[in-house]
Amino acid sequence: MKILIIGGKGTIGNKVVSHFSKGDEVLMAGRSSGDISVDISQSASIESMFQKIGKLDAIVCIAGEAKWDDFDQLSEEDYYIGIRSKLMGQVNLTRIGQQYLNPGGSITLSTGVLADDPVVKTASAAMVNGAIHSFVQAAALELQNGIRLNVVSLGLVIDAYEKYKDYFPGHTPISMEKAVNAYIKSIKGKENGKVIRVYG
Repeated sequence: MKILIIGGKGTIGNKVVSHFSKGDEVLMAGRSSGDISVDISQSASIESMFQKIGKLDAIVCIAGEAKWDDFDQLSEEDYYIGIRSKLMGQVNLTRIGQQYLNPGGSITLSTGVLADDPVVKTASAAMVNGAIHSFVQAAALELQNGIRLNVVSLGLVIDAYEKYKDYFPGHTPISMEKAVNAYIKSIKGKENGKVIRVYG
């Protein structure tokens, strides 16, 4: 398979890239690193990336940002950071990317536990994650040519536990193996329109 992974240099992305690189052709894209550059908050950048790459069998996004802050401190513009990047970035990757997939290809987006189990300072991030879940379930009903669309929603991963544990009191971190397996399920399996949750 020819797989494009956006965000392949991140904590989760590098493990996903490492797995699929063993048996598939993997291309990495990122804002400042990878085989090709892309800013997912800009539709023109997404279109340019796909034009350069050509046909693919799978598109995976493990990227996108959202502002974390106290609810009373979040401005309207702060919310738009997550809307433009993590939400519309992944919507546009799906909207544009479907045209570059071979028949039977797949698109895998990424969210996280905040959609279902938010913590303080995550009003914006949780909102965006929940919106992506609803988008995937609806858009998957209309994709053509056997193209599948899923979203992987992970809990706090063990490799990020020390950095983020104070934000997630009482959350049990998940292994990187479980995290990678969620992406394998989406890319290599037959799931469609699913929120693939791995929270514990």
